[in-house]
Amino acid sequence: MSTFVKRNPRAPIGFFACEAAGLQWLSAAVGGVPCAEVIDHDDTRLTLGRLDTVRPERAAAHEFGRRLARTHATGADAFGAGPAGWAGDGFFGPLHHPLPMSLAGYDTWGMFYARARLSPMAARAADRLSAETRDAVDAVIAHCEAGRFDDDDPPARLHGDLWSGNVMWTPAGVVLIDPAAQGGHRETDLAMLALFGCPHLDAVVDGYESQHRLRDGWRNRVGLHQLYPLLAHVVLFGGSYSSQTGAAARSALEAVR
Repeated sequence: MSTFVKRNPRAPIGFFACEAAGLQWLSAAVGGVPCAEVIDHDDTRLTLGRLDTVRPERAAAHEFGRRLARTHATGADAFGAGPAGWAGDGFFGPLHHPLPMSLAGYDTWGMFYARARLSPMAARAADRLSAETRDAVDAVIAHCEAGRFDDDDPPARLHGDLWSGNVMWTPAGVVLIDPAAQGGHRETDLAMLALFGCPHLDAVVDGYESQHRLRDGWRNRVGLHQLYPLLAHVVLFGGSYSSQTGAAARSALEAVR
């Protein structure tokens, strides 16, 4: 078998073990989206089965959406909980600059998103945000803590960093890589797909809704779910993402009016 090796000699302790556990946890979803095969890992590297890629097609996008709904439906122990086989916190961000990410479990999505995602990342990004954006983010956090975005959806099994670069279009269909696997809200993965553009996203959504109808108004909440990764981009890459972060926060506030 041809393999691909990810290396970082200065990776945080457990970084590759956590990623391996996430790939295996996501792959365990019956009928879900397959992930890159884990061959081996240690403290400084992760060896995966190599993937051949092809041009994205609408039929493959529709099937990806259908399978993603099944992955989500497999569920998680709690909002924010990490993958089976992994104890401790996780990581979010690029290979050579991963950010720490709590994998503590919460009973409600709003409290989880406010306290384990938005508040810590907003604190890291604070000196690169305008006062107006900081105030908007704080208001979103308050609404989340108050349960304004909560619904009756149970914790979904999320990839957690599902931007288009982590979606590999292979001859056999979509295969996922580089997860920040966790329990969360199903709308989060879909919002991540939209953040930097995903080929045939409308077909992905159609396929998803062939398995699970999304809750009314989900498009109005895209900014809410994009707020955490945008804050992370402010931390990692600078204030050029500040205006986009402010726009996401304001759209989230509009969604509760």
